[in-house]
Amino acid sequence: MEFPTRRMRRLRRTPVLRAMVRETGLNPGDFIFPLFVRPGEGLRCAVLSMPGVFQMSVDELVEECRAASDDGIRAVLLFGIPEYKDALGSSACDENGIIPRAVRALKAQLPSLAVITDVCLCEYTDHGHCGVIRDGDVDNDATLELLARESLVHARAGADIIAPSDMMDFRVGYIRDALDQEGFAHIPILSYAAKFASGFYGPFRDAAESPPKFGDRRSYQMDPANRREAMTEIALDIEEGADIIMVKPAMPCLDIIREARDRFDFPIAAYQVSGEYSMIQAAAGNGWLDLDTVISESLTAIRRAGADLIITYFARRAASLFR
Repeated sequence: MEFPTRRMRRLRRTPVLRAMVRETGLNPGDFIFPLFVRPGEGLRCAVLSMPGVFQMSVDELVEECRAASDDGIRAVLLFGIPEYKDALGSSACDENGIIPRAVRALKAQLPSLAVITDVCLCEYTDHGHCGVIRDGDVDNDATLELLARESLVHARAGADIIAPSDMMDFRVGYIRDALDQEGFAHIPILSYAAKFASGFYGPFRDAAESPPKFGDRRSYQMDPANRREAMTEIALDIEEGADIIMVKPAMPCLDIIREARDRFDFPIAAYQVSGEYSMIQAAAGNGWLDLDTVISESLTAIRRAGADLIITYFARRAASLFR
């Protein structure tokens, strides 16, 4: 039998040769580190469903971010656990709430670190939903004003990027208008544009203390079966003023990331969510897979699909793998 002259294995023979022809690369600056901050001092409260993840007080958060910055991480995404909750999520709009305090501390001590703040109400409402409840469901338009107020509170504290995750219709446009009118036209919006209703969010709700007290979030988060709708959601958010668009969850939505990359000439973020993280940690903890190998493979797959930025709880560990 006559073999072809091109042998694909020639360039796979050694680590150096493989590195020379590697098509997809990552570096620590591509990762965004999600973190949970809560009231108190000297606190690092373990999240049992997410090994290695903690709710931290502001002082501990600053030190964690300092270490992450030393690792090469350039951006963090903050989620807050407030002092109190009520039906309207009022503490989300408190100028002295947990997120504004955290932002001010980080910008004072780590000014070069990009601080992204999640804008939603689910952590702050006593019912655990992402907006104002009327007739047993979230009232879209009544929620917009609260999201805009929350965004302004974060902007005044010094947030570098505002990231609305609530999935209300027209929230990007409403927040953009509010920011512009208050002198924050320079602040970008990272929109959770294609955020699917997903069972992969379960551990996050433990970390953020935000499980809904009734029903679910399927009336405002997307049906996982809908690819074309995801493209429409992304296009609408871009029209309304989004600067970066996000697909969530990442691994179950690689096809969505790829199509978004092909269609839209905008920066794309993808969120390797809590369930993805916890599954990998659990399997590695049982000796069923090699943790660093799977971290590397999963993040490379997300980048290969087209993501420019990856939000991952593995950010610090991944930084050492891709340095």
